[in-house]
Amino acid sequence: MLFYSEAAEKYVPIANTKIQTSNINALMKKFKDNNIYTIARIVTFKSPKYAVKYPERAITYKNSGKLYYADGAYWASPFDKELWAYNTAVAKEALEVGFNEIQFDYVRFPATGSKLDKKLDFKNPNKSSKTFAVQEFVKYARSVLNPLEGYISLDVFGWTATTTNDSGIGQHWEGMSNVADYMSPMVYPSHYGKNNFGLAVPDANPYKTVYASMSDAIERNENIKTPAKLRPWLQGFTAKWVRGYIPYRTVQIRAQIQACIDLGIDDYIFWNASNNYPEAWFKVEE
Repeated sequence: MLFYSEAAEKYVPIANTKIQTSNINALMKKFKDNNIYTIARIVTFKSPKYAVKYPERAITYKNSGKLYYADGAYWASPFDKELWAYNTAVAKEALEVGFNEIQFDYVRFPATGSKLDKKLDFKNPNKSSKTFAVQEFVKYARSVLNPLEGYISLDVFGWTATTTNDSGIGQHWEGMSNVADYMSPMVYPSHYGKNNFGLAVPDANPYKTVYASMSDAIERNENIKTPAKLRPWLQGFTAKWVRGYIPYRTVQIRAQIQACIDLGIDDYIFWNASNNYPEAWFKVEE
C-alpha cells in the first residue's frame, strides 16, 4: 500500500507492513500545490497476498487444491465479491485523501487458455462467464465510487481493442468502455506478434502499430452510446526480447505520440519500469 489503509487492515493486514508514506495528506498537498493530476493504480485481481490469505476463494488447481501461480504471483478469483469489496474500499480511501482517479490494472483473468481452464477451479458457483465477472466488477466499482466523483480508468490488453472476443481473460471492449471514464489499452508495439496489422515486426514499426491498434479502439467505441475516453499506454522501453526489435529512443517515442495525435487522441501514458522519461520525449517543436 502507498499509505495506511483501513480496508487492507480489515481484509489483508500484511498489505500495510510496507507502506510508502506515513503522511499521505502532506504528499497530496504537494501534488495539488504543483497542479499535478493524481492517479491511484490498483492491481485488481492479481492479488497474491489476498489469495494466500483466502485460498478457498482464490484460483486453484482442481486436483490438488494448490494456488494457481502465473506472472510472478498467485491469483485471486475475479468472481469473488469480497475481493470486489476490498478493491473498491481501497479505491474509496484513495479518492477520500484526494486522488483524482482510480486506475484498475490487472482487471482481468490470467491468460490460461481453454486447456488449462479445465484443470482450474475459478470459484465460480454460478457458472458465469469471465466477461460477465469483469464487467460486473466494474459496474460495482462505479456504483461505490460515483458519490465521490472520482474518475475510473481501466488498463486492458491492447489486443482487446482489436479482437471481437474477450481473449479468454474477460476483457471485452464494449462491456468495459461502456462503464469506465477512461480506457487505457496497452498498445506497446512489442506486445504484438509477428504479422499483426500486416507488420512483420510490430515493435520495429511504432507509428503504424499504435495507429492501427488505436484505430480499432476508436471503431469499437463507435458501438457505444457512452464510451470511455481513450488514453493508451505507450512503450517507453526497448524490448530486447523481441526478435527484430529496435531501440526505443526519442524518435520512436515521438512516433507513437504522433500516431495518437493523427487520430485525434490527446491523452496517453508511457510505461518505463525504471521511471526514466527524458524531457526530449515530450518537447514540442516550435
